[in-house]
Amino acid sequence: MPLVPMTAFLSKAKQEGFAVGQFNMNNLEFTQAIIEAGIEERSPLIFGASEGAIRYMGLNNVVALAKVAARESGLPVALHLDHGSSFEMVMKCIRAGFSSVMFDGSHYPLEENIRLTKKVVEAAHAVGVSVEGELGTIGGVEDDLDVADEDATLANPEEAIRFWEETQVDALAIAVGTAHGMYKGVPKIRFDIIEKVSKNIDVPIVLHGGSGVPDESITKSIALGVGKINVNTENQVACTKVIRDTLGANPEMIDPRKYLGPARTAIKEVVKEKMRLFGSSGKA
Repeated sequence: MPLVPMTAFLSKAKQEGFAVGQFNMNNLEFTQAIIEAGIEERSPLIFGASEGAIRYMGLNNVVALAKVAARESGLPVALHLDHGSSFEMVMKCIRAGFSSVMFDGSHYPLEENIRLTKKVVEAAHAVGVSVEGELGTIGGVEDDLDVADEDATLANPEEAIRFWEETQVDALAIAVGTAHGMYKGVPKIRFDIIEKVSKNIDVPIVLHGGSGVPDESITKSIALGVGKINVNTENQVACTKVIRDTLGANPEMIDPRKYLGPARTAIKEVVKEKMRLFGSSGKA
């Protein structure tokens, strides 16, 4: 099956009360693990590619890997630019073959964020590519993003509703208390913000920083209107732990397949667990 925009499954997610996971591609093993999990769970999925991953892997390699995985799986799979920093970067990814993009204008004043996001939506929708926008600032560290906790700002519900009405993005990421990376404590999610915004827009809310959020908080967020959840750090932690343990127990090992293979399996198991938690298993 060719790559599809997120609109191919996000409307169904909001209507039926489940969420689709975005799992970031960091290399071949991550890509394989994510798609294998999707096949076993019969779940739609979103490959996330950050600008850092694109620099590391190469833009054309990212697209080629995602296209092959989607075609061979038969699943509805979107290839999504995660935290696109500029209109130029968004256009570059669309031209390369991405089926979905995020423009992150959250660091701009509201009016400028709306103006720039509308420009992205107009260009992307013209070629059938879905768009995610963001309002509020999500704390934590991920690739090029590094926002101190004290600088994180929650989304204003009224502004979020206006943002969607004016931009018509296909998914809306709002800062509600989650953070990129693993949590030092339990995240305090503002469910009231999720509920108010979700009731007043036609598209799903996106929860960034899904790694390490308690299951019950995930379940409640989905019930209130979250339809896309981003997971990356938990996969990285699972991958790295297996590699460290394997090489620690086998210091003479030099064949990367012998430690990357088990790491790939560990990632797959995390993704499968998330798909079940999100309710997307069996929805492909």
